Amino acid sequence: MIVLWTAAAFLAGSLMFSYWIGRMKRFNLKTYGDGNPGAINLWKAAGYGYGIAGIILDFAKGYLPMLWLHHSGAVTGFGMVLPAAAVILGHIFSPFTGWKGGKAIAVTFGVWSGLTGFEASLAYAVILAVLLLASKRPNKDIPTHSETDAFHVVLGMLLLTIYLVLDSYAWPYVLLGMINFLLLAYSHRKELIAVKDTNN
Repeated sequence: MIVLWTAAAFLAGSLMFSYWIGRMKRFNLKTYGDGNPGAINLWKAAGYGYGIAGIILDFAKGYLPMLWLHHSGAVTGFGMVLPAAAVILGHIFSPFTGWKGGKAIAVTFGVWSGLTGFEASLAYAVILAVLLLASKRPNKDIPTHSETDAFHVVLGMLLLTIYLVLDSYAWPYVLLGMINFLLLAYSHRKELIAVKDTNN
């Protein structure tokens, strides 16, 4: 059962809606901007309307499978970690885009929303907002760069994992938080390296 759920979750995550919408609008997101075939690059290429559609679809492919998994009781405890991680993994390593997918921010929110009834995803959103405000305070008129945003996304997931421990979430959620942290660190590795080089 876990194997089937994991395979189905990976397939759901690998559906690259933003990339396909971009192709319909005659934009190849893999050759546009930073080459990320995700919703943010779609936003930049085709406008906010299509970008929002991409974000909603990427969120939904994480949210709907995890909502069903959570409420059906088909997989419980540590068994839910593999399917949940597989959705995110499918987005990062999609076979539909040559195993080079997106950065998995929207799908991450979808996964946590489905599993925790929006509680953890709301906490993650608050953490990201606080990190954003903290980074802008010293330089009020300087917009944050993509490298800084990536650092916030990854650090925010680590802080969310700590929050899950402090809020007495079950250990499978904590383990998923750590896996999610590592996957986001991988998908944002170029930006994190740029941040490191800038600080050296």
